[in-house]
Amino acid sequence: MEFSWIDYAVFILYGLVIISIGLYVSRGKGQTSEDYFLAGKTLPWWAIGASLIAANISAEQFIGMSGSGFAIGLAIASYEWMAALTLIIVGKFFLPIFINKGLYTIPEFIEKRYSTNLKTILAIFWIALFIFVNLTSVLYLGATALDTIMGAGDGGLFYYSIIGLALFAAAYSLYGGLSAVAWTDVIQVVLLVAGGLITTGFALHYLAEGDGIFAGIKMVYERVPEKFSMILSKGEIITPDGRDAWWDLPGLAVIFGGMWVANLYYWGFNQYIIQRTLAAKSLAEAQKGIVLAAFLKIIIPVIVVLPGIIAFVMNSDAAGNVTAASADPSFFSFTGRIINDNAAPWLITTFVPVGLKGLVLAALAAAIVSSVASMLNSTATIFTMDIYKPFFAKKDGSEKNLVTVGRLSASLALVIAVILAPQLQNLGQVFQYIQEYTGIVSPGILAVFMMGLFWKKTTNNAAIWGVLISIPIAAYFKVGPNDWSDSAFFVVLPFMNQMMWTWILTMLVMVVISLIEGKGQDHDKGIPLTKSLFSTTPAFNISSIIILLLLTVLYGLFW
Repeated sequence: MEFSWIDYAVFILYGLVIISIGLYVSRGKGQTSEDYFLAGKTLPWWAIGASLIAANISAEQFIGMSGSGFAIGLAIASYEWMAALTLIIVGKFFLPIFINKGLYTIPEFIEKRYSTNLKTILAIFWIALFIFVNLTSVLYLGATALDTIMGAGDGGLFYYSIIGLALFAAAYSLYGGLSAVAWTDVIQVVLLVAGGLITTGFALHYLAEGDGIFAGIKMVYERVPEKFSMILSKGEIITPDGRDAWWDLPGLAVIFGGMWVANLYYWGFNQYIIQRTLAAKSLAEAQKGIVLAAFLKIIIPVIVVLPGIIAFVMNSDAAGNVTAASADPSFFSFTGRIINDNAAPWLITTFVPVGLKGLVLAALAAAIVSSVASMLNSTATIFTMDIYKPFFAKKDGSEKNLVTVGRLSASLALVIAVILAPQLQNLGQVFQYIQEYTGIVSPGILAVFMMGLFWKKTTNNAAIWGVLISIPIAAYFKVGPNDWSDSAFFVVLPFMNQMMWTWILTMLVMVVISLIEGKGQDHDKGIPLTKSLFSTTPAFNISSIIILLLLTVLYGLFW
């Protein structure tokens, strides 16, 4: 089905509405750093919950995770379902400390717990990660999808789409700051969930030949039951490009292993995620927003993973192989490589009817633009508050100047990401690329935070050495096995297990250094932990129990 003028009209209307709302809610605001970077600390729980999901569900999930669903199956949904449990832990044990300290940024916690030097090191880490991994990958995946849906999938609209998405996000986020981003996210998250359900529904209806959605789900399960396995064994799932999926999702590690490193780092110490909770009216509002986001994470696989499995069923032969004879030509590059990440764009292009296609594309754009806007605002927040303000704002540190620097730094980050995004065209599963390269730095950073939060004896030097030594440890696990697989000193491990071992070894190094340096005494900046600090409302506790029960049922069904 071609993209018609009706679809263009719907898409353009969506863009105008979002930009208008973003500018409207931020009118008269943004004159102070708190207004611009923390929305004046006025966000209610429902806006926090919606904004958390909108910031998280971007092209990485809408396109990248659908691609992993095509290649691996439902097992990739562990990133979503384990995130629901992680959010509860963040709300219960991390947020009370962060909000109690009145933080603007995550690096600011490092300064209060450790030192300014370590804060600066990590601030630079995060800025580089946001620009060179997150922003570039989201723009690349989004542009690829728009090129496939609106164009011929031949790259004709690819570069224009990158620039268009960047300008769209900049149109309201650079001026309005977090206030504009968070309030537009409320609309964006409704749209992206609706758009995902529309795509999944039409594809299932077509697959069942008009017998309905549930009949379609039954057909998908009967055709590829192995794609609904959550805990993979070695050799259980071989992806279309011949890779054993166990190397991406190594069995029980998704419940008890390295998945925790990825999720705790992302949801607990990632600036563009946690910044929404720091902007809450109160701790109780932030925790209610966390719970809402956790409930939404449980249903997200229906719109970001299931479409990929459906696309696989439609493009594989009776033996379960994706071949030139069974698959749409768009699933193959000019070199013959299978393009897993084409699953969601292909479904939208092929099965969503005129009019609704524009709405679904708007949902996809919502996922992309909301994440880009969030990353830009957080990049600007870290640069302005953690680098510019302490080192360069001595002559002019006014609130107006801080906001101006925030806008300029966000603009520069966006320009760099636009230039670099096309370089990702040679990757297979972009979602896995993001996880693996984030996984190089996340274990060390997670170790520093966890030790700083919950072990008073952790010293500043231990934290600095922990961050620095975690990189060669991660590099050892990642590069060593590829280059020295015959050596007894190198053991080949899945990247998720690599993250777990890096995290554990980094914490052991920190413990040894802290005990030697501090002679077993509590550090002066150690955080006093009391029972009352972690007290939560009955609503939070009951909601958490419900989420735990739902996760238990889901893993029990799809084990």
